[in-house]
Amino acid sequence: MQNQRTVADGLRLLTRAVVHVVLGGTALLAIATVVSVLGPTLALDLYTPPVAAWWTVFTAVAVQGVPFLLLGTVVSAAISAFVPERVFTRLLPRNQALAVPVAGAAGVVLPGCECASVPVADSLMRRGVAPAAALAFLLSAPAINPVVLVATSIAFPGQPKMVLARLLASLGTAVVMGWLWARFGRDDWLRPPRPAHGPRATGSPATGPRAFLTGLQHDFLHAGGFLVLGAAAAATFNIAVPRSVLDVFTGSAWTAVPLLALLAVVLCVCSEADAFVAASLSAFPATARLAFMVVGPMVDLKLIALQAGTFGRGFALRFSSATWLVALSSSVLVGWWLL
Repeated sequence: MQNQRTVADGLRLLTRAVVHVVLGGTALLAIATVVSVLGPTLALDLYTPPVAAWWTVFTAVAVQGVPFLLLGTVVSAAISAFVPERVFTRLLPRNQALAVPVAGAAGVVLPGCECASVPVADSLMRRGVAPAAALAFLLSAPAINPVVLVATSIAFPGQPKMVLARLLASLGTAVVMGWLWARFGRDDWLRPPRPAHGPRATGSPATGPRAFLTGLQHDFLHAGGFLVLGAAAAATFNIAVPRSVLDVFTGSAWTAVPLLALLAVVLCVCSEADAFVAASLSAFPATARLAFMVVGPMVDLKLIALQAGTFGRGFALRFSSATWLVALSSSVLVGWWLL
C-alpha cells in the first residue's frame, strides 16, 4: 500500500512538472511571437541612445546573473531538502566561541540563498544549536558559498583580489556578529519557540524530492524577480543619474562606500547575481563595490522582513543595524588592505 502511494505521488509530481513545462513553454512562445511582431516597430519608436545604453546594461546584468542564480537555488534547495539538521549539531563544537567560526566557515560547503537562510537558522536553534552559531551561519551561507565566489570571479575577470576580499570581509562579518551575539545577545530578544504539537510542529522543514522541487521553484522565482529589479535599478542608476552627481560620491570613499552599502539594502539583489550588478557600477571605487556585495546578502529589505516574521521585530532591527555597521567596517578594512 505504501509503495502504491509512493508511485502515485511520483506520478502526480511528474505530471505537475510536465504541465508546468508545457504551460511555461507556451507562454514563452507567445511572448516571443508578440515581441518578434511588435518589437521592430517599438524599437523604431523608442530607440534612443539612452534607451539603448539602458537596455545594454540591463541585459548584461540579467543574462550573466541568471545561470548562477539557477545554480545557486538548485544547491540551496538540495541542501534544504536532503541535508539533515543533525549534520550541523554533530559538527559544531559545544563551546560558542569555537562554534561561531566553524558555523561561519560551514557556509562554504553548505550554501544557501538569503531567503532560505532565515528558516534554516530558526530550525537549527530549535535543534539545540547555539543562537550565536546559527546566526553566523545565517550570514555566511548566502555570502561565501562556491556559486557566489565563482560568479564574483566572472563578474570581475582578472581581479582575484576582489574574490578574496569578498570572502574575507563576508566571513569576518559573520564571525564577528556571532561573537557579538554570544557576548551581548539576550534570549528575550528572540521570539520564543512555538510549542510543538505533533510531528509537523517541530519546526523541521519538509524533505525529499517534493520539497526540493517546491523550494527550487519558490527560490528561483522569488530571487529571479529581485534580480530583474536589481538589473533594472542598476541600469537606471547608470543612465539616469548625471555624472556630476556621481562625481560628488565617487570622488571620496567616505561617501561612495556608505552609498552603495545603502543601495544594497534597497535593491535586494540575490547573492548569486549581485556581483554582476556591482561590476556594472564601474564609476564607484572598488571598496564601495565590495561593500555592496558584502552588505547585500546579509542586510536587505526582504531579509529584514523575514527576520522580523521569524524572530520578532525587535531582533530584526537590532541585528540588521549591527550587521550593517559590521559589514561596512569589514568592507572598508579588507578593501583598504587588499584593494
